[in-house]
Amino acid sequence: MTEIAERPKPVGRTRVRVRYAETDQMRVVYHANYLVWFEIGRVELMRQLGLDYSRMEAEEGIGIAVAEARVRYKAPARYDDELTIETELANVRGPVIQFRYRVLRDPDQMLLCEGETVHVVVGRDMKRRPLPGRYAEVLLGAAAEPIPERA
Repeated sequence: MTEIAERPKPVGRTRVRVRYAETDQMRVVYHANYLVWFEIGRVELMRQLGLDYSRMEAEEGIGIAVAEARVRYKAPARYDDELTIETELANVRGPVIQFRYRVLRDPDQMLLCEGETVHVVVGRDMKRRPLPGRYAEVLLGAAAEPIPERA
């Protein structure tokens, strides 16, 4: 019997350089900036998957609102550090989407921060909406732990 190898799930990689405005007086990155970098990574991963977030908002009238965010800080990022934001789609269940993130310092690849965000698909009225079929298909295929919606 032959086993079918599962294809690796995509991990988005986005590079940023720490700007002075993102740091405190000690030139250490202010903690809330990691959430901004998570968003940068999330949008870039969606692009890598062939999805355009702004087009989804305009054409489908939906967005993915942040419902929960968790961040674990391991070591400080400092002014002028070059960083890589790694983003993966952790889970999709109906209108709920979870992303995972890792922020690494280049060139030593030291893990500085990791976290997750949970999002809910909403309409312009901010009420829960189903994820449109095309987006659901792509996101379910990319999720590390896809959980199909119950019938």
